[in-house]
Amino acid sequence: LRNTVERVADTGLALLILGENGTGKEVVSQMVHYLSSRSDEPFIAVNCAALTETLLESELFGHEKGAFTDAHEARQGKFELASGGTLFLDEIGDLSLSGQAKLLRVLEEKVVVRVGGSIPIPTDARVIAATNQNLSEMVKEKRFREDLFFRLNVVTIELPPLRDRVDDIMLLAEHFLADFCTKARRTVPTFAPDAVTRMRQHAWPGNVRELRNLMERLAYLTQG
Repeated sequence: LRNTVERVADTGLALLILGENGTGKEVVSQMVHYLSSRSDEPFIAVNCAALTETLLESELFGHEKGAFTDAHEARQGKFELASGGTLFLDEIGDLSLSGQAKLLRVLEEKVVVRVGGSIPIPTDARVIAATNQNLSEMVKEKRFREDLFFRLNVVTIELPPLRDRVDDIMLLAEHFLADFCTKARRTVPTFAPDAVTRMRQHAWPGNVRELRNLMERLAYLTQG
């Protein structure tokens, strides 16, 4: 995974990161950004699942003053803010079909037009998309545009779930626990053999995020 990231980081190629919730898709996208020549420029993350149809264009492309009722002043969109840097589109599979069409147009033309505006604004943002969904299946079911899928899917990085990386569990657990104990000003507790067994057998549906949250809880609340 690290080798792939290092190879593609400075290429400018579109990147699609696949993996379950909590596997570290945004961490990988940040790694790509900071290893690239764009590292001094902005890294802007957008959660597509949180964008309603009405908010989508304004959030991504910006709006001019008076474009709609609450538009009291002109505002740059995420594409403009990320120009020269990296735009991370998380949960891309949750974007509506009309939103997908608008996104594809911007990716192809590399210009945005703000809502209520008419001037094309050039954007040079590198786009990294991520999802926990199976986009190939969604394309077959006509829920995701095939042309957008191929546009985003130049290089694919798949993040394995934590249950498939059993040997990493304790490495990560000890790293997170030490980090949180330093913040909590506590001595780092050690894991009993039963605890190690239990952790290695757990399925970790929330993956690394679940493990990290558990270590934070232990650092502050454990008494033994």
